Amino acid sequence: RKDLKGAMEILIEQKRQKLSTVEKLDEHMDFASQLIFAQNRGDLTAENVNQCVLEMMIAAPDTLSVTLFFMLILIAEHPTVEEEMMREIETVVGKQELQS
Repeated sequence: RKDLKGAMEILIEQKRQKLSTVEKLDEHMDFASQLIFAQNRGDLTAENVNQCVLEMMIAAPDTLSVTLFFMLILIAEHPTVEEEMMREIETVVGKQELQS
């Protein structure tokens, strides 16, 4: 939960930085941008924005891709888990070539 919340905060901050440097806002306006501007006006808190973006990501039409994305982030942040997973794959697959 903390990792996911932290990842959302990072993404929102990146979006906030991007919005502060663009020349034409209309080309970058989306739901997350609207939430950020609502926070800037005082209509929402930072926690409200984070929760809305998180819910938007979780409830998106293609939740599988979002889940896989965050799973890959977590694996990258925990190299010992990644090593264990690779050992298990090698044990099961052996010398066979991986196929999609």
